[in-house]
Amino acid sequence: MFRSMSVLMTVVVATLVLASNGWAQRRAAPQLLQEAAWPFVTSERCIACHSGLTSRTGEDVSIGFNWRSSMMANSARDPYWQAGVRREVMDHPEAQAAIEDKCSICHMPMARFRAAAAGESGAVFANLTGASADHVEAADGTSCAVCHQILADNFGQPGSFTGGFQFDTTRPLGERAAFGPYEVEDGQVNVMRSASSFIPKSSDHIQESELCATCHTLFTHALNADGEEVGELAEQVPYLEWEHSAYRNARSCQNCHMPELPDSTLIASVLGVPRHGFSQHVFRGGNAFMLGMLNQHRGAQGLVALPVEMDASIRRTLEHLGSSTAHLRLESLELSETQLRLDVAIENLAGHKFPTAYPSRRAWIHLTVRAADGTVVFESGAFRPDGSIAGNDNDTDPLRFEPHYTQIDRPNQVQIYEPIMVDWQDRVTTGLLYGVHYIKDNRLLPRGFDKTTAHDHVAVKGGASADPDFQAAGDRVRYVVDVSGNAGPFTVTAELLYQTIGYRWAQNLAAYEAVETERFVGYYNAMAQGSAVLIAGDSKTVPK
Repeated sequence: MFRSMSVLMTVVVATLVLASNGWAQRRAAPQLLQEAAWPFVTSERCIACHSGLTSRTGEDVSIGFNWRSSMMANSARDPYWQAGVRREVMDHPEAQAAIEDKCSICHMPMARFRAAAAGESGAVFANLTGASADHVEAADGTSCAVCHQILADNFGQPGSFTGGFQFDTTRPLGERAAFGPYEVEDGQVNVMRSASSFIPKSSDHIQESELCATCHTLFTHALNADGEEVGELAEQVPYLEWEHSAYRNARSCQNCHMPELPDSTLIASVLGVPRHGFSQHVFRGGNAFMLGMLNQHRGAQGLVALPVEMDASIRRTLEHLGSSTAHLRLESLELSETQLRLDVAIENLAGHKFPTAYPSRRAWIHLTVRAADGTVVFESGAFRPDGSIAGNDNDTDPLRFEPHYTQIDRPNQVQIYEPIMVDWQDRVTTGLLYGVHYIKDNRLLPRGFDKTTAHDHVAVKGGASADPDFQAAGDRVRYVVDVSGNAGPFTVTAELLYQTIGYRWAQNLAAYEAVETERFVGYYNAMAQGSAVLIAGDSKTVPK
């Protein structure tokens, strides 16, 4: 008991110091916020009690430490996002205020809320500097006090998308609820209220996919050279993909991205009690490359998470990608005197398209056929050290792209699962606000996805729409290889590789002379060789 009281007093004192320092760094709040009180606190308030936690097997399951090494916590520090926003405002300077406002909604939600409450637009670049009064809250990214205050009032409705989450703005800090899945006893309520100024309240909506959808369903409005709006693009819509799949009634976003512990565990270090079904705050996704970039450039990007925490997050991400994303099989291998024919069958295990979300992501098949002496007879989709794919038209020429294939019989053909955007003149582009629609979208479909009834927001585009082998849960590609003049047996190896930032998406930023773009391109070029992740593979030997 004495130890608990000592810990509690330490937490309360630390909280008061943090609160004092936080308010001192902020500008005077507008009258509206002075009356209603500021609705957020930064993550330090929460980490104080929700870290130092271990599972029954000895694994560190600290909520705060796991969160701060995730992309959620580092949404504002992401150098690719910073470079992308800079590119957009350089392309569309007349729309800079609107661009920064929209991009800050989910990447800097607390700072943007303050701006909106004051009748101002959210800022991005001003808040990246320590001189900004809102820098501390902006840098805290998608923080605890954001997600745990979101109301369910507009869940699943179009108005909730593109950062349309809602808060209770009628109650002052000290009377505001922070939602969680568990009922909390009075003593625990008092501790949390003293430490964080929030009152814990049980609500199941915190575990619904629709909560995640508020930020992970994003529409952008395309502009032409004159700054006129010419279309709407479903920039990233994994929730809508999930909604059109068999997973809608089976698993939520949280089930996969915040996996539950199998055993009961403490979720608070002060007056905590064992909780069953605890959702780990690891937010595992597919961006190991960016986590590594942040860790490597932690000083320049202001990273708070420790190197060991980032290493653990990268390891979890790679394990997830390698075990829960896709399967690949070599099938129907047939050898004649001059030809080797085979199928590569891929099964998507994700609850949405793969890849999904931001359109810079791509996956592709790397297939190699070797003769008995080890000579490479055929290779399609080789990954190059600079991050490009051999044979990919788009990596060679920014105005071209690789089509979807049902059959591949030449080395310069490669099956790439990706979205390709075009502008108002049907030119291929990586500029989000130039993107009017997708001319190609053959990302692998989830189980239960009917491409004939899919809404245009999630529709298959290009050659895959008419491919009978491209259906729910996967794809099948036929390879025909000329093996004449080579001696067998032949060894066939197929891999499904994945990048979060494709070569063209990075290199198109090189033309923009700005700190953010030049910094990111430098980071990318130095790390490009490690940007591809092996998702799945198979190897078979075909007798003579």
